[in-house]
Amino acid sequence: MRVIAKGMLVKFWEIHEQARKPLEEWWALAAKARWTNFDDVRRIFASSDQVKAKSGNTVYVFNIGGNKYRLIAAIHYKSQKVFIREVLTHEEYSKGTWKERS
Repeated sequence: MRVIAKGMLVKFWEIHEQARKPLEEWWALAAKARWTNFDDVRRIFASSDQVKAKSGNTVYVFNIGGNKYRLIAAIHYKSQKVFIREVLTHEEYSKGTWKERS
């Protein structure tokens, strides 16, 4: 997969230093992947979820760093691209306001 917007990860881990290693690990695994459907995603990231955003689009939520952080992404299987939409702390994610932006 081609993962778009690594800068978002860097910006996040500059604020949340403990997130750096798990986000780098997520990036490395996602970049090597050849996903064709959500089952493929779950083989690598078993705790990932599909969520409907307010826009009606499906986004994918990944638990990062032992459930401390959430990475929200759009996956385009045909073009083999993953677009990072947001990286949040668990507390920020729990507020649910991200669904309005995705």
